[in-house]
Amino acid sequence: MAPGEEKGSGDSRMFAGLRDKLKNTNLYDAKVGAIHLKNKVGKFGNIINPNHRHDEEHEKLTDEKRSRITESHRFGSFAPERDGNKIKWYVDGRDYFWAVSVALEKAKETIYIEDWWLSPELFLRRPPYYNQEWRLDQVLKRRAEAGVKIYVIVYKEVQQAISCNSAHTKHALNALCPEGTPGHGNIRVLRHPDHNIFENAGDMTFYWAHHEKFIVIDYQLAFIGGLDLCFGRWDSRQHPCADVHPSGVVNEVFPGQDFNNNRILDFQTVEDWKSNELSKADYGRMPWHDVAMGVIGDCVYDIAEHFVLRWNFVKRDKYKRSADVDWLTLRGREGENEDLIAVQRPKHPVGDYIHHPLSSLENKVWAHEPQGTVHAQVVRSSCDWSSGILTEHSIQNAYCEIIRNAQHYVYIENQFFITATGENQSPIHNMIGRAIVDACVRAGKEGRKFRVIIVIPAIPGFAGDLRDDAAMGTRAIMDYQYKSIHRGPDSIFEQIKAQGVDPKNHVFLFNLRSYDRLNKSQAMVEQEEKSGVKYQDVQRAQAEEIMGEGVHGYTDEHPGDNSGNSEKERLVDMKRRFEAQRPEVGLDEGKISKDSIAETAMLNGGKVSEQVWHDDLEKEKENFVQEELYIHGKLLIVDDRISQLGVHDSELSIVMEDYNTLDSVMDGQPFKAGHHAATLRRLLWREHLGLLPAQTLDAQDDPNAQPPDVCPNNIMEGSEYEFVADPMSDQ
Repeated sequence: MAPGEEKGSGDSRMFAGLRDKLKNTNLYDAKVGAIHLKNKVGKFGNIINPNHRHDEEHEKLTDEKRSRITESHRFGSFAPERDGNKIKWYVDGRDYFWAVSVALEKAKETIYIEDWWLSPELFLRRPPYYNQEWRLDQVLKRRAEAGVKIYVIVYKEVQQAISCNSAHTKHALNALCPEGTPGHGNIRVLRHPDHNIFENAGDMTFYWAHHEKFIVIDYQLAFIGGLDLCFGRWDSRQHPCADVHPSGVVNEVFPGQDFNNNRILDFQTVEDWKSNELSKADYGRMPWHDVAMGVIGDCVYDIAEHFVLRWNFVKRDKYKRSADVDWLTLRGREGENEDLIAVQRPKHPVGDYIHHPLSSLENKVWAHEPQGTVHAQVVRSSCDWSSGILTEHSIQNAYCEIIRNAQHYVYIENQFFITATGENQSPIHNMIGRAIVDACVRAGKEGRKFRVIIVIPAIPGFAGDLRDDAAMGTRAIMDYQYKSIHRGPDSIFEQIKAQGVDPKNHVFLFNLRSYDRLNKSQAMVEQEEKSGVKYQDVQRAQAEEIMGEGVHGYTDEHPGDNSGNSEKERLVDMKRRFEAQRPEVGLDEGKISKDSIAETAMLNGGKVSEQVWHDDLEKEKENFVQEELYIHGKLLIVDDRISQLGVHDSELSIVMEDYNTLDSVMDGQPFKAGHHAATLRRLLWREHLGLLPAQTLDAQDDPNAQPPDVCPNNIMEGSEYEFVADPMSDQ
C-alpha cells in the first residue's frame, strides 16, 4: 500500500475494474434487465400517487425552475416575446398543404410533426391521380431516404370513442423504409397517451387529447395552426360539396375516405379507404374551414422546444426502456437546464442522446437578423398528463387579457364555444366568457361601439340524428354552448344584461353553409346500368389504383400485405367497364355538366340559374345538396392589430402583433392597423361573404400557397378588399 493511500480506495479500484470486466457480458445484461423490470413494476405505485412526477427533490427543483421562467414571461408562458418574426397566414387546406409540400421537400436535416391525427395517405396536392408523388407518405419517404431524420408524435386515441387509428399511422410510416433499404431508421413515430393500465401503469388519461398541430423543418421554419395532416381537411375557399366526375374518375379531388361527411357517417377503419365511404353520387361532403400560420424567426426555436419536451416526456413515460427511441437534447437547454425539456440520465440509459439541431443554430437564417416585422409569442395549454409539467394555461391567459383590453372588436372562429363567466359552471373553468362580458359591459357603460363576432359550426361535427340516443354527446356539447352564450343566469348574454347593457348591441354569432350540385345525370345512370357497375364501385377502384398497399394498411407482423391484389384487379376491371360505356351514353359528346357549381357562391362565379344542365330540370333539383361549413380553426383577431391561433385540451398557440402598419379605417375614422391581423381578417370576411374568386386546384403560382421563405401573402387588393376594410361598418 502506498504511503497515504486509504484501504477503501484500493477496494474501490478493484470493484470498479470488476464492473468494467463484467460489462458486455450476459451477467451484466441480466442485472440491468432486472433493474429495468424492477422500475417498470414500481410504476404501478403511480396509480395511488398522482403527483409522482413532482414529489422527489430533483423534480421539485425542476418545477421551481420552470415556474420562475413562466412568471417572468407575459401570459405565464414558457416562451418569451420575440421580435422580428416573418409570419404568413394560410386559409383552408388547399393553400396550407401545398405550402407544406414545398417546405417538406426542401428539408435537409430534421422534420418534427405533431398531430392529433396523421393520415399517411393524405394527398398534399390535388387532383390525386395527377399528383401521386405528393402523397404525404411518399414525401416523407423521399426525405428519409435522403438522410433527413423525421420525428412524429400523434395522439393515441381511445378506440371505443375515436376512429383515427394512430396504430395504422405508426405502422404505415415505419414500413416506408424497411431494414436494408435507404432511410431505414430515419422515421420514428410515438403515440401518447396510453389507456391501458397494464401497458403503462398509472400514466393514462381517457378524457383529454393532444390537439397540437405543428411542423418544424430544420429549425428554419415552422407551421402551426388548426390543420392536421389527415383525411377530411383539404379544401378550397369555395368549399365544394360535390365530387362526381362523369368525364372521368381520374378528376376526383377527394379519394376514398378523404371524401367525408361527419354529420352522416364518421371515419371508421381508416386503414382501409374502401371500408367507410359515402357514395358520391348520393351525398355531398362536409366542407372544412381552417387557418394556419407559417413562421420564420426566433419563435421557431420555441415551437421546437415544445416538441422536444413532448418527445422526451413520451420517451420517459412509455419508451424509457426502448433502445430504438432516443432522448433529444437541445442547444440552449444543456447541462443543468436539460431537465426543462424532460431529459433524464438514468444509471442504465436505454437509447442514445441526440443533440438538436443537428447543425448549429448560428447557421439558421433567423439567427443573425430579423426576418419580418411580427412581434410574437408561443403560448400553450399543457400539464402533467400531456408534458409532465405543472399546469400551464398561457393560451387562456392570453385570450382573456387580449379580449378584456379590446377597444373596438373581437373576432373569433372556433370549433366549439364552451366557456364560463364565473365559478358556477363547473366543469367548465376557462374564463374567456368573463373576459367577453367585461369588455362588452365596459364599452356599453362608456357608450362606445364595440362588437364581439363569433363564427362557430351550426352543429358539432359528429355523426347521427340529433334526436337519436347515440347523439347524446353532441347534444351535451350544444347544451354547454347554449349555456355559455345565452341560456341561464351565468351565460354571457345574461351576465351582460345584469349590468344594464344590452348584449344584442355587442355580441353576434354566425355559422356558415355551403351548397353544390351533384353531377349525377341520367346519362351517368345509364352508364351504371349498361356497365353493371355503380359509381361507388368506381370510387373504390380509383382509391385502390392510387393508394396501392396504403389502402390495406400495415401491421407489425405483415407490413405492406399484398393480399388485396385480386380485389384490386377486380375493382380496376370494374372501372374499365364503367368508363368504356361513356361514349355509348353520349358523355363523350360534350354533354357533360359541371362537376361542381360551388364557384357560384364566389366572386364572378356566375349564377346558379345560369349553370348548364344536360338533363331534365326536375332531375337537377334532386341533385342539389347543402351542408354546414365546418369551422375548425381556433382563431382570435382583436382590433385589426393582434391575432392568436389555437385553444384546446393540450395545445400550442401563437400570439402575433405586426409592427408593420397599414392605413385603414375603424368605425369611420382613420386607423393604423397591423398588417398581418388586418389582411387576414379582410381575407376571411371576403371568403365568407363570397367576395373572393374561386380557386383552381393547381397552386403552383399562388403566393398564398408557398412557404414563408418563398414570398409574402398576396392580400388581393381591390374594391372588395376596401369594402371590408372597416370592421365596425354598418354596411
